[in-house]
Amino acid sequence: MTTHISMLQIEGLNQYYGGSHILWDLDLEIPEGGCVCLMGRNGVGKTTLLKCIMGLLPVASGRIRFEGRELAGKPAELRARIGIGYVPQGREIFPRLTVEENLRLGLLARRDRLRRIPERIFELFPVLKDMLHRRGGDLSGGQQQQLAIGRALAIDPKLLILDEPTEGIQPNIVRQIGDIIVRLNQEEGLTVLLVEQKLAFARRVGQTFHVMEKGRIVAGGPMSDLDDDIVRRHLSV
Repeated sequence: MTTHISMLQIEGLNQYYGGSHILWDLDLEIPEGGCVCLMGRNGVGKTTLLKCIMGLLPVASGRIRFEGRELAGKPAELRARIGIGYVPQGREIFPRLTVEENLRLGLLARRDRLRRIPERIFELFPVLKDMLHRRGGDLSGGQQQQLAIGRALAIDPKLLILDEPTEGIQPNIVRQIGDIIVRLNQEEGLTVLLVEQKLAFARRVGQTFHVMEKGRIVAGGPMSDLDDDIVRRHLSV
């Protein structure tokens, strides 16, 4: 029997927004080397959970541990320094900075102090090499998403968190991003947590899934267990 080492452990997490209770005693475990899809309809608390993990929203109660280290209540910038890469919903690249400048921002948090952009980012995303001197705001949505993922990879993360990486992106780029996530996870052993609405994409890249509803995890397991019944009850709009 193989024992999974847990990279990220969330226990009893509660979060309030204004007067609303958003996350309810939420438990979630991300195994080292796993690729975990977090799913659920709009407004169930998925992005809120990611923001709590990243220290962008305060936690009312509960624990968030990364490799055994407590993160709740610690400053947001600590996350990148200990190896958590984050690609937020809507990408949030710096539109006035060039592609190169955006990527260099990721280097600032590296533990090994490397100061040049790793060549593997350009292997994964050749378009970024071609557009090094263009401003981020001049790129298409799909190219901006590749830049956002490249910037997260520039910190040399142990865990990559992606919030709806396929949203509003043309199908050929969605396919490329899927290929890259699979490659990073399966060939390079990078642990991945992604929020994803597209079923086909989730099934293609994810090993396991968790479904959220009203701030709680209500279903989960190996991706092969994501059947029509779960989809109908918790995911179909």
